[in-house]
Amino acid sequence: SWIEPREFLNLPLVRRVDSHKGNYGHVLLIAGSLGKSGAAILAGRGALRSGAGLVTVASPEAALPIIAASQAELMTVPLVSTKLGTIAAANGNPSRLHALTQGKTLLAMGPGVGTHRETQKFITSLVRQTELPVILDADGLNAFAGRARDLAKRSTKHLALTPHPGEMARLLGVSNATVQADRLAIAWKAADAWNAHVILKGFHTILATPDGHAFVNTTGSARMAKGGSGDVLTGILAGTVSQLGVQNWESALALGVYLHGRAGDARPPRHEETTLLAGEIADALPYTYDQLLTELRDLV
Repeated sequence: SWIEPREFLNLPLVRRVDSHKGNYGHVLLIAGSLGKSGAAILAGRGALRSGAGLVTVASPEAALPIIAASQAELMTVPLVSTKLGTIAAANGNPSRLHALTQGKTLLAMGPGVGTHRETQKFITSLVRQTELPVILDADGLNAFAGRARDLAKRSTKHLALTPHPGEMARLLGVSNATVQADRLAIAWKAADAWNAHVILKGFHTILATPDGHAFVNTTGSARMAKGGSGDVLTGILAGTVSQLGVQNWESALALGVYLHGRAGDARPPRHEETTLLAGEIADALPYTYDQLLTELRDLV
């Protein structure tokens, strides 16, 4: 089915007047490394703008000051760094992991973490062990290249993967052209094999489900073909799921995909096709969300 506003009619998108931040979850975002702090910042802003009650960014010590200074609403946690400024394997120590995940309701991981061997060891171990809902993107996905079958060997019941065609090709051990030749079949195959929700990004992003359904997005354009757009999507997905809860897992993922594309479609004055920045997608979310609510009221 197409992802259109009607899909969201039954979601609790309007907050109760007596609600508080604790009602909307606490996202743990593991992202960034030395030289790639921007990915963590963009994902964090996406999560905040899309409804998460609280967002904590965990990043290597070398990148943390930049992230902490970027957005006052973000909380931060330092991770032990490798010599190259990426996440060290020592962070996988059980006591460290317990302290890191305690009190969190959702884990989003991957933007800007890099491909250092120690970092990949930490990521694959955490994905296998955690019982938190997980959204895995970017280098979080690359950590499973050549071992994608391990994605099905995990504790969490809720896993969403957000590969672009190149990342999907590395996960499946095929060419990029093979992925693009039949995007729907590839997304379905991956969702079934990994028992996960797969969001295959690109023109008409596809959300494939483990039980054989698929949602095809109707929003977004070539304006979004810019570094950082995927990082913002990771944050938005974390925020929509955090706000709506895992009981609305599938619909919340579809909403995140839809809002991301629609925010990219927003056309403020003096914006041409080539000038949109990824951060502006996050900044357009308040207007985009308000537009959606208005349209949903008209449908009732």
